[in-house]
Amino acid sequence: MEEFDYVVVGGGTAGAVVAARLTEDPSVTVCVLEAGPSDVGDDAILRLDRWMGLLESGYDWDYPVEPQENGNSFMRHARAKVLGGCSSHNSCIAFWAPAEDLDEWGAMGCTGWSAADCFPLYQRLETNDAPGDHHGRTGPVTIRTVPPNDPCGSALLEACAATGIPVTPFNTGTTVKRGAHWFQINCRPDGTRSSASVSYLHPVLGKRPNLEVCTGIQAKRLVLDADMRCTGVEYQAPDLIHTGSVGARREVIVSCGAIDSPKLLMLSGIGPAGHLRETGVDVAVDLPAVGSHLQDHPEGVIMWEAKRPMVTTSTQWWEIGIFADTQPGLDRPDLMFHYGSVPFDMNTYRRGYPTSDNAFCLTPNVTRARSMGTVRLRTRDYRDKPRVDPRYFTDEHDVRVMTTGLRLAREIVSQPSMADWAGTELAPGTDTRSDDELLDYIRKTHNTVYHPAGTVRMGAPDDADAALDPQLRVKGVRGLRVADASVMPFLPAVNPCITTMMIGEKCADLLKGDGG
Repeated sequence: MEEFDYVVVGGGTAGAVVAARLTEDPSVTVCVLEAGPSDVGDDAILRLDRWMGLLESGYDWDYPVEPQENGNSFMRHARAKVLGGCSSHNSCIAFWAPAEDLDEWGAMGCTGWSAADCFPLYQRLETNDAPGDHHGRTGPVTIRTVPPNDPCGSALLEACAATGIPVTPFNTGTTVKRGAHWFQINCRPDGTRSSASVSYLHPVLGKRPNLEVCTGIQAKRLVLDADMRCTGVEYQAPDLIHTGSVGARREVIVSCGAIDSPKLLMLSGIGPAGHLRETGVDVAVDLPAVGSHLQDHPEGVIMWEAKRPMVTTSTQWWEIGIFADTQPGLDRPDLMFHYGSVPFDMNTYRRGYPTSDNAFCLTPNVTRARSMGTVRLRTRDYRDKPRVDPRYFTDEHDVRVMTTGLRLAREIVSQPSMADWAGTELAPGTDTRSDDELLDYIRKTHNTVYHPAGTVRMGAPDDADAALDPQLRVKGVRGLRVADASVMPFLPAVNPCITTMMIGEKCADLLKGDGG
């Protein structure tokens, strides 16, 4: 069995960062196991403006959700199956998490994760074109503000201002409770996505003999010894028949994402004991928090046919964000919209709503959804997809915020600046007005912003609802950490990709501080 100092399972948004940072020390050896292919030289991945073609493609684990009591049971969770993970698969909207969210993480027992602790890590990872002394100028990730080249989008920002939502830039260091602007994106000026793999791994592949990146290798289970130390990983060999293994002299870092990290832990006997026994998995550590607390940003859609031709080129077709607070006294927004310069009929057309090739939409989402779900094993076979049950809209708060969002979207688009753009409301249609009608539409047609989080959450060492301590160590096991969106105590109000990279930076620091 080949051995390395560290084995990183998952070369995704956080795993790529961990591996690159650890191997800056030439005396440290790291092996990355990535189930998907490499993204090197693959324009289907690297061209950001083509990202929507990756949904339900061969680069997508494409996880269905369990039947939903109050939500869209047809919905699917896109999870990237490629080097760079979801940063190679998403629309690259780039946000620093609100300071209030990070400070709340710290107050929940996650020592070392306050805004004062984490903001320097954002600064370290970025080269940002926005003004402000807080921004990084020399980091590996290119972050830039979307150029204002969409006239419908410009009219929309005018309409937001007329509705009492001022035009306000993002990532200034102050949380935008109510404001709209062109997004910042992690994308190079030539349209290449500045994913975790492009930013951290591509510059060093083949140049660091202490880094081995193995693609097309799916982990089957973690290897635990009699002393409950994680000593390595078993994986499916490239011949698709045999089992291989790789050893870790120091630690294993699981970075498979908020769905597959709890799956791998549970396959390895780390998780809720009752569920593991029911599934035929021997229990190594009874850790009920594994696979629990699944949180997401549920997303609705309201779409209009455009009176004028929409743009035919874009950085990534979703270039403007809108934040709002739906009740007084909030220190963070509870509602966010993405503006799309394309028709978004993924869940409306199959339900009978009309569509158009020339349309635009607003997609309200609940920034702090209170509906919590689970990830569970379907069987003990690593090849089977897990059971993903987000339990969308089982909390009335989420229903209220989403319904408010649809009405606010109509108010924005009814402003004079949109008169030359907004034609027929295609979905849900102007006849859908009452709370019950809007809720029925939401349940049938909502999507997700693809932001699952919290399923292997960190917390205080004595917090029974946390699977990890604040150093990202799995409780009850030595030599094992998790670093990805699953570790979040709760999902921040904004798109979390850059925060997941920040978690990778933090994990690497923690490993180095422990003698890495």
